[in-house]
Amino acid sequence: MPAPEGFRYDQRADGTVVITHHGRVASTLRGGRAAEFLAEVDDDPQLVMARWTGNYRRGNERTAKRHPRNRA
Repeated sequence: MPAPEGFRYDQRADGTVVITHHGRVASTLRGGRAAEFLAEVDDDPQLVMARWTGNYRRGNERTAKRHPRNRA
């Protein structure tokens, strides 16, 4: 699995943290969750932001979409 990339975060004056992925807002964290994120983000920023936003790519999305069980 390739390493996550394209994430950025901005900490606002009111303590809110906005995480973007390729320029689009992926998540907004406030209060205690923002503080937890800021304490953890120094380790591996791209991986931490991918985990906090739930933006993991597994490579099987297209295959699963065509599976008979998942057809509507």
